[in-house]
Amino acid sequence: MKWSSLTLFSKSLIALALAGGIGGAVYYLSPGLRVDESKQLEKLEVAGKDVNNMVTSAELPLPGDALSQTVASKPAVRIAGYAWNAQSGIIVANGGAKTAAGSMMEKSGVNLEIVRQDWLSELRNLQMKFVDEYDKGVNYPKEGVAGIMIMGDGVPFYISSAQQALDDKYGAGKYQLQVIGAVGLSYGEDKLIGPPSWKMNPQSMKGALVSAVIGDGDWVTAVNYASANGIKVNPDPATYDAEALNFLASANDDYIESAKELIKSQTQGWTVPLKEVKNGKLTGKSINKKVDGCATWTPGDKMVFDALTGFTDVVSTKEFNNQMATSLIFLRQWAESNKAMVSSILKASYTASNQMKQYDSWRKRASETTTQAFNVENAAYWYAMFKGQQGEKGGISYNMGGSRVFNLADANQYYGVSDGTNRYKAVYEQVSRYLKELNPAGFNQNVKRIVPYDEAVNLSFLKEVKDIDAGATYVTDYSKKATSVMASGEWRINFESGRATIRPEGKDVLEQIYNLLIQAEDSKLELIGHTDNTGTQDGNYALSTARAEAVKNYLIQKGIPADRFQKIDGRGQDEPAADNNTAAGKAQNRRVVISLLK
Repeated sequence: MKWSSLTLFSKSLIALALAGGIGGAVYYLSPGLRVDESKQLEKLEVAGKDVNNMVTSAELPLPGDALSQTVASKPAVRIAGYAWNAQSGIIVANGGAKTAAGSMMEKSGVNLEIVRQDWLSELRNLQMKFVDEYDKGVNYPKEGVAGIMIMGDGVPFYISSAQQALDDKYGAGKYQLQVIGAVGLSYGEDKLIGPPSWKMNPQSMKGALVSAVIGDGDWVTAVNYASANGIKVNPDPATYDAEALNFLASANDDYIESAKELIKSQTQGWTVPLKEVKNGKLTGKSINKKVDGCATWTPGDKMVFDALTGFTDVVSTKEFNNQMATSLIFLRQWAESNKAMVSSILKASYTASNQMKQYDSWRKRASETTTQAFNVENAAYWYAMFKGQQGEKGGISYNMGGSRVFNLADANQYYGVSDGTNRYKAVYEQVSRYLKELNPAGFNQNVKRIVPYDEAVNLSFLKEVKDIDAGATYVTDYSKKATSVMASGEWRINFESGRATIRPEGKDVLEQIYNLLIQAEDSKLELIGHTDNTGTQDGNYALSTARAEAVKNYLIQKGIPADRFQKIDGRGQDEPAADNNTAAGKAQNRRVVISLLK
């Protein structure tokens, strides 16, 4: 293939690959060179209101098998997405990969084609091809896709990198990609897989190597878990830090490869050559490291559990239940020119999804259309995986699958339209912080800026959806006592000396905590305050408790429900985390430990 025939995005990928190769040579030949240091991130956000509304409505006719003749003459709209069960609502609304007779899309006057594409890089290429033809004056391009569906927590990475390519080719600001809504939610399907020890003792993950699509939602799940448990994250996939969680960039940006690489390493002894790093410096040594875990989703999780013994789901989107919405990304200029059509796609999806929530006949039909669209497995498989399945092997239990679909009430609540708590904004801003602080694979050098939430998300299409029952906002029940710890981490929140007044810089940390709590909305909370040994023991008990209460009050003012806090306590100076004889040690001991309970 000639260089001149390649798209700008393809050229950019090749350039990045060459740069990576050159960089790898420099790493190898230059021990002691400064590299990206492993980072201990501020904790995640876990929200307090689970998005799962039920709206009673009459059972509607199921879509048929034949292609629609009613909309066949209309311009085709193409949307590409991964093979992912949280998309089953929009797929059954369409009656399969192409609009079927009797489907919700047909009734909405939409001629839709859903294209399976599991490679993130190819999803970008498809969208770039569409923009290229649209730029030539074609109103309904036949090349590429008008929209894509990916995990919402992968959107900051995708939109920011793709936007950079658009700006470079067409000029800054001419075209923008935007999220126009969400149609589903991963609820356990996306997960970190590893040995049971990682779940029982998260600190045992230090030094592990996890295969993942870096920057995508499953990577975020693993980073979230490490962050919530105070474990550093190594942002450089070319190096190895024994004191951090390390990542291997999965081949082809493919979540199935994440599973395959773990299986190959565990069954065949396959290893990855990595340059050893300590405290952000290369030691000059190289190690060959086996892959210890992976971040993937169905059917990748089933592949792992079928092939290996001694592995389980460590953490998933069932714990971080608001983290990963099925997000639709369109070219803003095209979407706004076709606003009625785009809003009709959402409306049809929400109507079909509400049928799935109520009627088993619709869930079964969804599994049939999903099988047809994905062309993998069978309807029984997707039906079972939508609900989620449990298994056991070698005495170790594990979970597979688990998805939800959005009706209109879910979408309005998720974006805070109905209750004022914008769950997706919390996710977007948290992941944006990860990208900025971790700089995975040189992200900040290749992308000039992270597109802010207000530019990346356009809710006007969602707000145009009318004439269907939106339902009442669902509220999580926190009355039951939580009995186990999902994650526990220590936060450095700066207070005025000897007081429980939060300093301005401490509020930045609390904003990050709030974002984490929004993502794990089903969890309850325990806050334990600690001090250094300055002052009296009794005085420090009172001060540590007051500081924990100050954190609680701040979060309540932000919108976290008061009944979500199961325990507030202060341990004073009794449980130091570091040496009180040094200033640095004292600073570490002035902390609040936040535990997520389930």
